[in-house]
Amino acid sequence: MSKTADRPPHRSIPATVLGTRDERLAEPQPPRAARIAAYVLFFLLGIAVSVCGSFVQALWPPVGVLLALAASCATFYGGLRVTGTRLGAGMPVAGWFLAMLLLIVPRPEGDNVLWSNATSLAWLFGGSVLGVICATLPTRTSWFPGVPGPPR
Repeated sequence: MSKTADRPPHRSIPATVLGTRDERLAEPQPPRAARIAAYVLFFLLGIAVSVCGSFVQALWPPVGVLLALAASCATFYGGLRVTGTRLGAGMPVAGWFLAMLLLIVPRPEGDNVLWSNATSLAWLFGGSVLGVICATLPTRTSWFPGVPGPPR
């Protein structure tokens, strides 16, 4: 017997960390009550990540933008993986956008949280793109709101 037959097949780093597409789609879906609780939790987490990221990206440019985008992406993808639905990724994105809308509006005193500079625009655009990417990844259900489809 050769030595190559004894070794497991080589997996890339993303496949090792995140699993393959077939492995992700074969995971069991959580019960409905757990999914609803997770939707609410990830919505609130999306708001928190948006607010914190808005201050971090301005505090430590340009590393702060990358750190804030990494936290946003982890939140969006975490919602997708925990619930197994696209709505699981959509809820933190919705919370993220809601907080961004409130942070973009200038205050009556003239203060702004987000300015029209490169880091703020990269934070807004990058977070939007990451949210769309995570919300369109393959899921364990065949329909958007998370209603399980027929067994595979």
